[in-house]
Amino acid sequence: MTTQEILEAARAARSTLGLSSGEVRRAALLGMAEALCSPARQQAILEANAADLEAARGHISEVMLDRLALTPERINAMAKGIREVADLPDPVGKVLRRVERPNGLVIEKTAVPMGVIAIIYESRPNVTSDAAALAIKSGNACILRCGREAWRSANAIVTALREGLRANGLPETAVCLIEDTTHASANALMTAVGYVDLLIPRGGAGLIRACVENAKVPCIQTGTGICHIFVDASADAEEVCLVHRDIAAEFLPKLARRLGPDRTAKGLHPVELRLDPRAAAIIPGTPAGPADFDTEFLDYILAVKVVDSVEEAVGHIAVHSTGHSEAILTRDEAHAALFTVAVDSAAVYVNCSTRFTDGGEFGLGHFHPEAPRPWPHGAGRAVQLQVHHSRQRPDPLNRSIAKTFFRFFLTGRRGRTAACIFVLQGWTVFVIETLSDQNFENYFSVCAMMYFSFLHSVQK
Repeated sequence: MTTQEILEAARAARSTLGLSSGEVRRAALLGMAEALCSPARQQAILEANAADLEAARGHISEVMLDRLALTPERINAMAKGIREVADLPDPVGKVLRRVERPNGLVIEKTAVPMGVIAIIYESRPNVTSDAAALAIKSGNACILRCGREAWRSANAIVTALREGLRANGLPETAVCLIEDTTHASANALMTAVGYVDLLIPRGGAGLIRACVENAKVPCIQTGTGICHIFVDASADAEEVCLVHRDIAAEFLPKLARRLGPDRTAKGLHPVELRLDPRAAAIIPGTPAGPADFDTEFLDYILAVKVVDSVEEAVGHIAVHSTGHSEAILTRDEAHAALFTVAVDSAAVYVNCSTRFTDGGEFGLGHFHPEAPRPWPHGAGRAVQLQVHHSRQRPDPLNRSIAKTFFRFFLTGRRGRTAACIFVLQGWTVFVIETLSDQNFENYFSVCAMMYFSFLHSVQK
């Protein structure tokens, strides 16, 4: 089918999906999971995946080959994810808010399907079933457009999923896979006004930027995954990007051994360490280049930096993070509290791996809750001011830092970020990172003025 024919087929299926009952959609999802696990379909998927791997070998990295690869265990895990989505509460028709006006008018905010959701993703076959399951659960038809390296695998998966849909009375075109893997099909989805109700790009920075700059349909702008782990001075950990100076001499040699010789001895690919000057003085590795702390490597590479304090770690993250996931490894409750309040990312962890950033782990279905950008579609070049109020929590961690905490993030026209942190308890005012141009003084003045205006209102 051509891309236009697929758009029309998905649009025709959306009404049936939107009007279907939660019971029917749940049964269809269970049928989709069962079809994935049937011996014939599983064999077809594995054969298609073997062809994808053979064609991709030598053209993509070992990490990407591992993401592309499917095994019976991985297919069973995909089916398990679909069953977990099936068992989630039905979101369609849920009343989110109800207001009764004095004149008797009742206003309800109700969750309804979007219609047709298009998902553009790269070479991870499991995303095919994850995205389809969430779309069907929420009463939406979906159009999937995968990377060319994974097309045979995705096509075999969609064939199995459609079997489950047909068996339960739902149109198979509720789950469509674009057959054209050139840029033309991606552009067609971005501009499919009247056919696509929501576009979700899930992939690298180039894909996301292309969608945001070219989309004429509503688009959710997700973030790339430059994630940080800060190893505090009191930590006992195995992974790292930022290491406190007080533990660096002890920790970094262990890290280098774990990620190098120990992995090689197990037949695994060693991890290349890209080191800032202070880390390079302790362990051997590749000197970190200017862009290494701003790169999502998608490979066995880890950038390592030594910092003097948790404040410096938070400042580094404010400048280099993509807002996806960050973690602190520490035994210091005050440092944990400061880190979780000050870091502005979609997921912030204490003594936990950032790999838990997964919808399945959160009980929401297997789709990453990647952080959207802080500005609306089309407003990326404007200077934005965000004020986030972190409400007081009834726990000693929050009380040990501040009763009230404000975060001010300013994004300049060239993408440089200033983060000004104000803590009301103790009248502390400090700047974590500054813009490297003359405009920062003006930005700081605005933040300071807002801070003292708020303080004045509190004292009243």
